[in-house]
Amino acid sequence: MDITLIKTFLEVANTGSFVAACDRLFVTQSAVSLRIQRLEDSLGHPLFTRSKAGAILTPAGEQFERYALSLIKIWEEARQQIAIPDGYSHAITIGAQYSLWPRLGFQWLDRLQATMPTLSIRTELGMPDRLTRFLVEGVVQVALTYTPQLRPGLMVEKALDDELVMVASYPGATVEDPSDYVFVDWGAEFIHAHAVALPRMTNAGITMTLGALTADYIMYRRAKAFLPARAVKRRLDAGNLHIVADAPRFPYPAWAVWRVDLEDEVAQVARDSLAQVTQAAEKEQQTVLDRLAPMPHSRTDDAD
Repeated sequence: MDITLIKTFLEVANTGSFVAACDRLFVTQSAVSLRIQRLEDSLGHPLFTRSKAGAILTPAGEQFERYALSLIKIWEEARQQIAIPDGYSHAITIGAQYSLWPRLGFQWLDRLQATMPTLSIRTELGMPDRLTRFLVEGVVQVALTYTPQLRPGLMVEKALDDELVMVASYPGATVEDPSDYVFVDWGAEFIHAHAVALPRMTNAGITMTLGALTADYIMYRRAKAFLPARAVKRRLDAGNLHIVADAPRFPYPAWAVWRVDLEDEVAQVARDSLAQVTQAAEKEQQTVLDRLAPMPHSRTDDAD
C-alpha cells in the first residue's frame, strides 16, 4: 500500500478538512481527493462523509484510523532503523520550533551526544501543526513547541518556563507609545492576555507570526515587540536590543511532546539531559528578568 495515501488520510482526519489537508501537505485539493478516493477504492468502503462543513470519518474510517497510525509507525521505525549509521545502536529524531533551537535544542543535542555516544540523532524544524503531524506519523519521537497538541500516543510535559518581555531597538522606549510597536502573534492565550493588559496596542500596524525571528526585524528598525526573554539575551548583552522596563510580562512556557512508545533507554537519557539543559536555560533567562523593575506579571488567567 502507498504510504502517501495513508499520510493523506491521517491529515484529513486530523484537520477535518480536505482544504486544510492540502495546505499542510503542500499539494492541490484535487490531489488530496484523488489519494483518498484511491484509498477508499482499495478498502472498498468510504472513509469520510463530505459536506460544506468539512470531512467527518465514517465508521469504517474510524476503524481504519487505528490501523493507519500503526502502519505509519511501523514504516517510520523501519525507515529510521535502516538509516542508523554504522557504530550507532540507537536513534532518535527531535523536532522543534525555530525559536527553541538556538538556546535550547542545540544544547540538548550536545548533552545527548555526551551522555549516549551511540545515539544517532536527526533533527526537524517546523511550526506546531507540522511537528504534531510528524509526531503522530512517527517521523519524530519528541518535539519542543510553545503550543503543544495532544493526540493519542503522545504525552506532553512542560520543558521550560519562559517569559515574553517587550524589547526595543533603542534605549528609553516606553509601552505608552504604540507608533513603533510590532505585534507578534504568540497564540490565542497571549492575544487574549495582551488585549486585556494593553488594549491600546491591539491594532498594531504590523503583525508578525515569525516568532523569535522578529528580533532580526526590529533590531535594524526603530521598533519594539514582545519576545522570549531567553531568546533575546545575547542581543541584550550586546546592546543591540533594550528592555522596555514599563511593559508587562507574559508567561510563555515551552513544552516537550513525546511519543509514548519511544524506546525506554533512549527516553530516559533524553528526559534527563533535557532537564539538565532547561535548568541552565532558566538560570540564564533569570538574568534578563532581573534587569526589569519589580512589577506584577500579566497572566493569561487575570481576565477569568
